[in-house]
Formats: sequence, C-alpha cells, structure tokens
Amino acid sequence: MDMKQKMLAECLGTLWLVLGCCGSAVLAAAFPDVGIGLLGVSLAFGLTVLTMAYAIGHVSGCHLNPAVSFGLWAGGRFPANELAPYIIAQVIGATLGAGILFLIASGQDGFSLSGGFASNGFAEHSPGGYDLIAVLICEIVMTLFFLLIILGATDDRAPKGFAPIAIGLGLTLIHLISIPVSNTSVNPARSTGPALFVGDWALSQLWLFWIAPIIGAIMAGIIYRSFTPSSLD
Repeated sequence: MDMKQKMLAECLGTLWLVLGCCGSAVLAAAFPDVGIGLLGVSLAFGLTVLTMAYAIGHVSGCHLNPAVSFGLWAGGRFPANELAPYIIAQVIGATLGAGILFLIASGQDGFSLSGGFASNGFAEHSPGGYDLIAVLICEIVMTLFFLLIILGATDDRAPKGFAPIAIGLGLTLIHLISIPVSNTSVNPARSTGPALFVGDWALSQLWLFWIAPIIGAIMAGIIYRSFTPSSLD
C-alpha cells in the first residue's frame, strides 16, 4: 500500500472511532429511559476499533491513534518515517468525526457544548473529580496495557485472525475502568477532535492527553521487546 492509501484509511478509521465512540457518549449515554450508560459507551469504543481493524487492518494496520503508532515504533514494528503522516491523518479524521457529531448533536433543541462533548479532562473536568496526578497515572498505565495487548495480539506467534477481538475487548475494559477518571483518552487524536470544538478548558488540558498516552505507549513498546525470541535466548 502506498502512503496515500494508508493515510486515507487512518483518516476514515479515526473518523469512525470518534463518531462512534464520542457519539455514543454524547447522543446515547443518558438518553431518556434507554440510555446505554457507561457500559454501553465502553462497548462502543471497543466495537469501533474491532470493526475498523477488520475493515482497514490490511491497508494501514488500523492504528487510529498516535499513541499506537508510537508504541509500535518503540516495539520495532513501525518505521519512524511514517509516524508524522499517520498522526496527521489520525488528527484530521478525529476532527472530521467530531465535526459530524457536532452537526448531528446540535440538531437537538437545548444542545450545548458546556456538557463537555465527550472531552477528556482532569480536576473539575474529570467525571469523578480526579486530580491531575491521578489522571496522568491512569492514562499512562491504561495506554501501556493497551499497547501490550496490541503488540501481543498482533505478534507473529499469536493465533491468527483474533487480534481485532482481543484489541476491541481490551479497549472496552480500559474504558470500563477509566471513564470515571478522565472520560478515557488513551488516544491523543480522539482527545483532540472534541477539544477543538469545546475550546477553553478542553484545549488547555489537552497536553496531558497527548503526553500521557505517548509515554505509556513507548514504555509498552520497550517492555514488549523483552518478549521477543532473541531476548529469551
């Protein structure tokens, strides 16, 4: 695949991730009488990654997340010269997804971005009121384990064809744990899309949701290298 094809796949995949995941939170989480709640939103995140992994995994690898790209690079699975194009495509896709979601959500009377628009935050903008340090630790650790799941499930020694299921369920579990802490990022592009529409506090806190996931991902890549056959000889 050439880079244009990979970038288009990453853009569309990340658009779907933000529209599906943040859309479930904004449109369906607390819908009267039939709201899907935290469990439903968590499952939506897993399902978007699972579906896109089967749809575009053979095109771009289905990163949909700058932290995943960094983690795969740190694990020796992804070339450094493709990091920038992938991240650009992911951020564009996330922004387009948030834009489509805004157009849909704003069609309802009384809609306001003051509800957060599924943005990530800490302190008074954390769903559970968790402080900066708690959110920082949570995002690093959750991303670290997300990348360990990805690296392990896509290892040549792993059972073939099941990686999207493991990755999707892993992301679901991560959201079940950490939505109350930060609304769960583990993905700088996912955080950027909604934050661009909310502005204000969401943009001022966005730095954490770039730094923490990338740190966690790079740590996972370094750790997973110790599981390679050469390191076990």
